[in-house]
Amino acid sequence: MSPPVLERILYVEDETDIQAVASLALEGVGGFTLCTCSSGAEAVAAVADFRPDLLLLDVMMPGMDGPATLEAIRALPGTADIPVVFMTARVQAHEVAALNALGAIDVIAKPFDPMTLAEHLRRSWARHFA
Repeated sequence: MSPPVLERILYVEDETDIQAVASLALEGVGGFTLCTCSSGAEAVAAVADFRPDLLLLDVMMPGMDGPATLEAIRALPGTADIPVVFMTARVQAHEVAALNALGAIDVIAKPFDPMTLAEHLRRSWARHFA
């Protein structure tokens, strides 16, 4: 059985330059429908109406970081099973292991290659459902 189609991504990134590059890569190159949020609180407010297939969360953000955002989203009805991928510059083995322990299906290192970001997410998605 093939995995469900990945179409809708809730993307949370506080840095506007990174947000612009990733949004172009995911919408323009990848063809995804994207809901882009600048903070964890914005993501928590948007998730129920947007109904994403995947969460793509920056780890280090002011206020509510990526793990705290995931925890808040997971506490909402109907969101516990949404797969999550984290993006971070901190990719030492113990840091990646901690994010995987939170349920991440993948951790993408920053800086990322915008031309391969969409395909990277598709591969992570397919592995998750394999």
